[in-house]
Amino acid sequence: TWQVVAIFMVLAANLSEQQALKQACPSCDASQLCNCSSMSLDFIPLGLTAKITVLNLAHNRIQHIRSQDLQQAVNLRALLLQSNKISSIDEDSFQSLAKLELLDLSNNSLAHLSPQWFGHLFSLQHLHLQGNSYRDLGQSSPFSSLRNLSSLQLGNPWFSVIRQGNFEGIEFLHKLWIDGSNLSQYEQGSLKSIKKINHMIINLRNSNIFSEIVRDLLHSVIWLEVTEIKLPAEKKSLVQNSTQTFRIQKLTFTEAFFTDESISRAIVLLKPITSLKELEGINCVLEGKGRWNTKEIARSGPSFVETITIIKVMIQNFHLFFDLEGMESQINKLKRLTIASSNVFMVPCNLARNFSSLLYLDFHDNLLVNQRLNETICEGSWPSLQTLNLSQNSLKSLEKTAKYTSRLPKLINLDISRNNFGEIPDACKWPEALKYLNLSSTQIPKLTKCIPETLEVLDVSGNNLKEFGLELPSLKELYLTRNQLKTLPGAAPIPNLVALSVRRNKLNSFSKEEYVCDSPLAVRGAQVGAVRLSLMECHRSLVVSLICVLVFLVILLLVAVGYKYHLVWYLRMTWAWLQAKRKPKRAPPKDICYDAFVSYSENDSEWVENTMVRELEQACPPFRLCLHKRDFVPGKWIVDNIIDSIEKSHKTLFVLSEHFVQSEWCKYELDFSHFRLFDENNDAAILVLLEPIQSRAIPKRFCKLRKIMNTKTYLEWPAGEEQQQVFWENLKGALKS
Repeated sequence: TWQVVAIFMVLAANLSEQQALKQACPSCDASQLCNCSSMSLDFIPLGLTAKITVLNLAHNRIQHIRSQDLQQAVNLRALLLQSNKISSIDEDSFQSLAKLELLDLSNNSLAHLSPQWFGHLFSLQHLHLQGNSYRDLGQSSPFSSLRNLSSLQLGNPWFSVIRQGNFEGIEFLHKLWIDGSNLSQYEQGSLKSIKKINHMIINLRNSNIFSEIVRDLLHSVIWLEVTEIKLPAEKKSLVQNSTQTFRIQKLTFTEAFFTDESISRAIVLLKPITSLKELEGINCVLEGKGRWNTKEIARSGPSFVETITIIKVMIQNFHLFFDLEGMESQINKLKRLTIASSNVFMVPCNLARNFSSLLYLDFHDNLLVNQRLNETICEGSWPSLQTLNLSQNSLKSLEKTAKYTSRLPKLINLDISRNNFGEIPDACKWPEALKYLNLSSTQIPKLTKCIPETLEVLDVSGNNLKEFGLELPSLKELYLTRNQLKTLPGAAPIPNLVALSVRRNKLNSFSKEEYVCDSPLAVRGAQVGAVRLSLMECHRSLVVSLICVLVFLVILLLVAVGYKYHLVWYLRMTWAWLQAKRKPKRAPPKDICYDAFVSYSENDSEWVENTMVRELEQACPPFRLCLHKRDFVPGKWIVDNIIDSIEKSHKTLFVLSEHFVQSEWCKYELDFSHFRLFDENNDAAILVLLEPIQSRAIPKRFCKLRKIMNTKTYLEWPAGEEQQQVFWENLKGALKS
């Protein structure tokens, strides 16, 4: 017996927990993904089971994680607890989560990290701990058991110390993100224990420890991104006496601050790192005029960097910036150069001629004008250049732009979009090898022979073109979006075209003899002029839309007609009649519970409940009355309540008044009792008039009730007390009959 009781208690407890879980987090019900975020929860809900694989509890008010909270959720793959108020976690809270792959505890109030939390998370790949209040990682490594960890995010505005051994146990990371904005102490060698890091981002303001961290990462990290650093003018070499192979390939500075001196030293110190191929600066500030120590830079040997990207760099008094004379020997191996949104207005000719290996040049969103472009692309400059982007500058003359770029013998791709040319000449001189030309959004009104015939790709979108009649035999892709075209270009002048974009034009015709169909499949390859398609095939979306609109209008019309002619009333009457017809016309005497069912308006309730009910139910013998307020079964459908009450009553008493006629409630009671009372031609109905009422005031659809008002005797409530006594005697007599 005790075993049965124990099993019952366990089942009851589980059922109770599941009900608590469903109440606290409805989305958890019968789902592997349990989304309980932003529900103001103060605790982890009870009832979590092994079927749940994703549990989202972010943006709540949880303060503590207990040992038993997650004990049953053994199949969890992702646990999201970010943006709560978690300040304490029991050491074995995550012990059962051996399959967990993602744990997010960011933006909470954890003042320390315990290795015991992560001791059994053998499958964990992603761990987010940033935005808490801990100041260090402890004396040892909290992550020593996380052998499968792939990404780690940690740190906060109070994080100040990194010690040796803090990262022991981690050998490989795809991504490491450290918020070290207030990092003040770094023990040399702390990050060396990680053998390989694909991408590391560190927010660092203390320039004194920048060099120490970089030295530890040269042989492990592939891409290092440093934000908010004020780059120091470091004297000591970054390369230590080591036989290890360099891994670092890309170095990015975001929102950093440079001076002429710090840039000069950085160029010198980075040269020995032979694996470094890419430098990037985004949203940085340069305080200086380009007075770099070019002699020291030249003496330090050649640079191995092949790609430089500079985006949104602010140089105060940029128009006073020096021409970087003396840097010629440092740029001859550069292959890709991007300087965008940085107020570049020219490149000195002597400097441009030394970019001997450059293949890709991007100067978009700058201040280049045609006069300065003449010097920037002078004779002999950029000898190997294949791709040039001059979009969104201040170029005004298309003829001059073409002339200057023709000095680039190997140029294949040219983007001069979003310059305001306005006009286009009849003829232009372009690079002989040019294959791609982007002239979109340049305000050109037409196309002329200025466009080179060698092109394979042409983009003239976003202009004011009204026609396209060029002959371009090599063209494969043509972009004509956002123009004023009324007809498609002819196919004969562009025989090798593969892709054509003509969206957002004013097309109304095209040469049907020159184009073939691609779809539907049944007519693919046939000439457009020879194909006849039905309206549905050509305009399927339009036809479907019209059908939907028509169906909607028909439904709307039916609703309006039904409302006007009381269709709903007739449907309800039919349903009530069908229900009533299924039952016997008279209930057996043993089923009669009341002497009368009283139908009255709520506005007449004071007279009914305080006067009539008291008079009849306190009579000798008393009458049993059925009132909807008092005797209807709660939760039962009103139709069934009315029909059952009428059938269980000997009589039905209607208290008629102007309020009764206007009351929707009374109308429904008449609706559902109409057939039952008057189709049987019996005397079950008693009519009481509280006030004079004309039969025409009764709705026309109650035709038999109107007839009965004209033929049947009814009781009228009198004003005088003597007549009232006679009224009560007559009413009691009618109820007894």
